[in-house]
Amino acid sequence: MREDPIVAEIRKFRAEHAARHGHDLDRICDALRKKQAKSGRKIVSRAFCVKKQMLNEFFIDTVAASKYVDDPDF
Repeated sequence: MREDPIVAEIRKFRAEHAARHGHDLDRICDALRKKQAKSGRKIVSRAFCVKKQMLNEFFIDTVAASKYVDDPDF
């Protein structure tokens, strides 16, 4: 199988980055969080998105169920 130069470059960077932080996952994650905070970009919490989706699904289920409650023939 032919080696993809882009994949090779990413793997090389990943190995060097891990080595700089002693292959310690906590240190790697801390470094990435610091870099992310410095970027100035808006950080979106995935937990908020999941909670919002769950509330939407609950609302849809509630509306669907209310159709049966309001139906006198049910």
